[in-house]
Amino acid sequence: MERDLRADLPVLRTPHRRLGKRLAPYLLSLPGGLWLTVFFLIPVLTMASVSLETGNLIDGFRQTFHFANYWTVIRLYRTQFIRSLEYGGLATVATLVIAYPMAYWIAFHGGRRKSTYLFLLLLPFFVSFVIRTISWEFILSDQGILLGPLKRVHLLPGSFHVLATWFAVVAGLTYNFLPFTALPIYVALERIDHRMVEAAGDLYASKAQAFLRVILPLSAPGIFAAFLLTFVPAVSDFVNATILGGVGTTMIGNAIQTEFLTNNNYPLGAALSFVLMAVLILGIFLYARAVGTEQIEGVGAA
Repeated sequence: MERDLRADLPVLRTPHRRLGKRLAPYLLSLPGGLWLTVFFLIPVLTMASVSLETGNLIDGFRQTFHFANYWTVIRLYRTQFIRSLEYGGLATVATLVIAYPMAYWIAFHGGRRKSTYLFLLLLPFFVSFVIRTISWEFILSDQGILLGPLKRVHLLPGSFHVLATWFAVVAGLTYNFLPFTALPIYVALERIDHRMVEAAGDLYASKAQAFLRVILPLSAPGIFAAFLLTFVPAVSDFVNATILGGVGTTMIGNAIQTEFLTNNNYPLGAALSFVLMAVLILGIFLYARAVGTEQIEGVGAA
């Protein structure tokens, strides 16, 4: 059999081919980089500049590098900052407690109907965020479909109410951000090899031990992602506090909305936004250090 001499010839790479290979990663990332630049980096830099301005809506705002705006908003809205962290933390814990058993059951016992169960879980969230929150206002109203019948049969006092309380706001946050928690946990649980759980049983581990030592550690990446995806938007939310809360349950998102749209004080509104972003970034960093991202990545890779 004649040997193909072309196979022995070295592959000649032209300068254009080598250049294209070097530029390929940058060209592939160019659309995403442009998107982030136009819709994230430029607005952030603009807001940073606005946060250091002084003036008013009538006379106009001018750049004076007035860093005291940050101390002003911290002093004025310290209570709202703390309240937002509390409400966001409570809602995140509540969604984890509710979503983990749901995701666990779908992943391990859903069978062929896993997609159906996930669709049913997500079906209410095809409705607008605001409409879903308003529906909860009707449900939790003093004479609504939930409290009204209980008051009429005297199981609850007539003065009992849920709206305009911290419980209503946290419940609304929990309901609205439940998919942000359930889906990452489900993905992590779905990736677990069931043979590892069976092996734990073969080694005389009880179901509780198999869950605590095998399933829970392997689902840690999903829990980590679920925490971040839920905590960050829950802390910054203002819709639930506006519709379900009252004067004593305002969150930092309501304060930002008030400064921008009611007081027309754009520098203070921008400063509030940056303080909130700094607090969230610091909280995420501390959470990652406490949990241990290297350990989570190692577990996920295993």
